[in-house]
Amino acid sequence: MLKNQLSLYVFVSVLFVVGVIFGALMVNALTLEQQQELASDVDQYIKLMNGGIGINAADSFWERFFFHGKWLLLLWLLGITVVGIPGVLALNFLKGALVGFSVGTLINQFAWKGVLLSLVSVAPQNLIAVPAMIITSAAALSFSLFVIKNRLLKQKGELAPELGSFTSTAILMLFLFAGASLFEAYISPELISWVSPLLSPDNATI
Repeated sequence: MLKNQLSLYVFVSVLFVVGVIFGALMVNALTLEQQQELASDVDQYIKLMNGGIGINAADSFWERFFFHGKWLLLLWLLGITVVGIPGVLALNFLKGALVGFSVGTLINQFAWKGVLLSLVSVAPQNLIAVPAMIITSAAALSFSLFVIKNRLLKQKGELAPELGSFTSTAILMLFLFAGASLFEAYISPELISWVSPLLSPDNATI
């Protein structure tokens, strides 16, 4: 399946990377006041982590899992409709923009130490969540293209097996999203607590 859908995986991945670049550039487009507000929010979070105050891990897991689950469900719904193809592409670009903006904000505030903070706060869970999203998106696009070819263009093909394959892929990716949620809830806070003492308001560049 991966071999047959290689072009879709490449296309979706490139779209995600473009979103990351766009999101990172958006940080510089913010006004000084907006950058200062973001810096204040990040500093407040760092202080909470330094003080050992954080969100309950179980609550954090379910919050992130439901968030990823809704994202996955939306991709599935868009995939079973031909008109949902632009929506699938938009979601991948948006995800990339959010990741790029998060990393760009941290680097803009903490310079090279922001890279370290990004590696422990943004990168780990996204190393799981982003591939899961890309696989689901490629499967959604593949199914939509199948519907176009075999329904709108009157070509022969069984819809049920393709829908079952797409749905099975989405369900499997749900387990990956659960893994990303577990990492984000239980491991990332520990990593951030380890790095946060290296960061102080004096290190901010804004």
